[in-house]
Parts: sequence; structure tokens; C-alpha cells
Amino acid sequence: MEPLANSPLAKLKRPALLIIVSGPSGVGKDAALKRMQELNYPFHFLVTCTTRPKRPDEVDDKDYHFIRKAEFDEMQARNEFLERAVVYGYDYGNSKSEVRAALARGQDVIMRIDVQGAATIRRIVPDAVFIFMLPPSMEILERRLRQRRTEPEEYLQIRLHAARLEMNKVEEFDYAIVNADDALDETAEQIHMIIQAEKCRVKPRHVNL
Repeated sequence: MEPLANSPLAKLKRPALLIIVSGPSGVGKDAALKRMQELNYPFHFLVTCTTRPKRPDEVDDKDYHFIRKAEFDEMQARNEFLERAVVYGYDYGNSKSEVRAALARGQDVIMRIDVQGAATIRRIVPDAVFIFMLPPSMEILERRLRQRRTEPEEYLQIRLHAARLEMNKVEEFDYAIVNADDALDETAEQIHMIIQAEKCRVKPRHVNL
């Protein structure tokens, strides 16, 4: 049998991927990627900059880079963001240089981002891999948002209305997965399997930034 190292498959280049994990607020994007980090998946997990307040269970520079509005505006003026968006009144942005550095090392980059931001990335980097995360139902999504207890009722209703609209964007993505309750390991494995499948493409994606 021909050794794997000398097989035609081994000669195919496998460039690093940019993976976008998106979905409505409360679907569990942060929790799923945090679980992937705990399970030591070998990816670069991009940390997003944001001007929103830190929640009690969040860690600065691990969950997000929590920065002042003036600092965010300075970074934007220097064109440091691959993508930026305003979500529920707060700024979010992802470092262009951090993504480039990880890809140059040959490391796959995972970004968790809102649906609006995913649309921006799709225009800039069409060869990224886009994964849409769905809740099992709108009722479960509402329960998850209420369990946070981080905002008044009127803001929660705004999030729920936005989530219903965002669900209609699922067909714009490459893959869709359901993040069930108490199933973060399964969700993490589904994301991993998608990445593994992408690595088997005969014509791989090429991310250019």
C-alpha cells in the first residue's frame, strides 16, 4: 500500500481556514466556543473588542476585550478592524492583524459574531466558512435570554424580535447546527466535524485579507 505521506491526497495544500460562528443573541455562541477551548481544540479563538459592559461571569481579554468607546473609535480610525458593528447600542470589532497572524501560522481561526457582522465578513472574505447556530425553539431561546437577567424587559423584547428576523438569514450560511440544552460537547464536536470536512475539499478555500 502506498504510504500516506506519498499519496496524492498528502500533496494537496490545506490552507488555514477562517470559520464564522453566528446566530441570534442567546443561542449559545459564546458558551459553545468556550467549551471548545476547554476541550483543547487546536484553533485560534478570536477575542472580540466591545464597548458593552462586562457581565458578572465574563473575563476581560478572554471572553471579550472590554474597552472604552474612545479607545474603540481610535482603533476604528486606524482601520484595525476586519469587521465592526453596532449591536443593541454597543460597538463590536474584530482585529484584522490578529486574524492575519494566526492564518500565517497555519492556524484555523474561529470568530463568533452576530448575523449583521457575518454579512460584512461574507463580503470581505467570501471564502470563509459560515456556520449558523440555531436554538431548538424560540421558546427555549427566550428562556435562555431571561435567565441572563442582564437587561430590562423592553430590551429583551428587542432581542427576541431581532432573533426572529435573523432566523430568516440561515440560508445565506454554509452550515446550520442546533445548539440543544446541556449539549455543548455535541455542539463543539459538530463545529469540529465541519472544519474537518472542509479540510477534505479537493478545491480548498483560500482566505485572502
